[in-house]
Amino acid sequence: MGVDLSDIVTPQPRTLEDFRGKVLAVDAFNTLYQFLAIIRQPDGTPLMDRQGRVTSHLSGLIYRLSNFVAAGIRPVFVFDGQPPRLKARTIEARGEVKVRAEREWKQALEIGDLETARTKAMQTSRLTGEMVAQSKRLLDLLGLAWVQAPGEGEAQASAMARAGTAFAAASQDYDALLFGSPRLVKNLAISGRRKLPRKNVFVDVTPEELSLEGTLGALGLTREQLVDLAILVGTDFNDGVRGIGPKKALAAIRKHGSLGPVLQTLGVEIESKEEVRRIFLEPSVDPDVGMEFRDPDAEGVRTMLCDEHDFARDRIDAALAKFAEARAGQKQRSLDGWTS
Repeated sequence: MGVDLSDIVTPQPRTLEDFRGKVLAVDAFNTLYQFLAIIRQPDGTPLMDRQGRVTSHLSGLIYRLSNFVAAGIRPVFVFDGQPPRLKARTIEARGEVKVRAEREWKQALEIGDLETARTKAMQTSRLTGEMVAQSKRLLDLLGLAWVQAPGEGEAQASAMARAGTAFAAASQDYDALLFGSPRLVKNLAISGRRKLPRKNVFVDVTPEELSLEGTLGALGLTREQLVDLAILVGTDFNDGVRGIGPKKALAAIRKHGSLGPVLQTLGVEIESKEEVRRIFLEPSVDPDVGMEFRDPDAEGVRTMLCDEHDFARDRIDAALAKFAEARAGQKQRSLDGWTS
């Protein structure tokens, strides 16, 4: 989930076409969880093939990515490696949330409350090793690049953006700003018309972009101070100070300059705060990643999705047509001197 900075930052609205010709380093786990949560039946059941295997993540990849490439975007999925030891408590807590949500999902189904059932079901999503392997295989077949991070995928995506290998990191979390990405793109994988939970109201979800430089300038902070603010609020690697949200944390860091004096004033301590700082400011990343965009293997995609997982062939053919057209356009631009 990452730290929630929504109360103190101001993203700029964007469209997919605004990122035409750009390489976006996509936080793979974050995005796949979005697909698993959102792409479900009305009662909350995920999409499955005839053998009962979940296919929501594959559906999200093929159809959302076809829209990306049609808009001229070149996505690179960045997969998590070994999580920092301080993330263990967060992972355990998320597991407890899923177990509770599964129980509440079943209870809602029993009484016929489909809206509650679907809301609870979205909280039960689990990304398995098999799903990760399937996602990498599909990306290979589609001719798209992916990167295996040594640690946090968001840290690797941010490092790629800092190095200029990518234009921005794409994630639903704000942590990319803490990791130093010069740009963060949100809502890339979930843009479109969405129904608000428990309300008969639909909203248009559009991509958003946040600039690290612009955000720091507006807040009057350095990146190090932004990290200290996040530690005060609480991150995936530490519990924050009770009663301190983003606005209070911002005021405190502005007044005292850094985390230490704030904690001293409050009379509290945050365990392993220096280690958390290092996770964000000195993350484990691969400084030299290679990326290759290739022609899609259309027959391989059909075999995987249609023959093995029961996807409708006409819909897959339509998606593949977008990939073929986008790839042809990229080759033509390269001949004309266009570069990404």
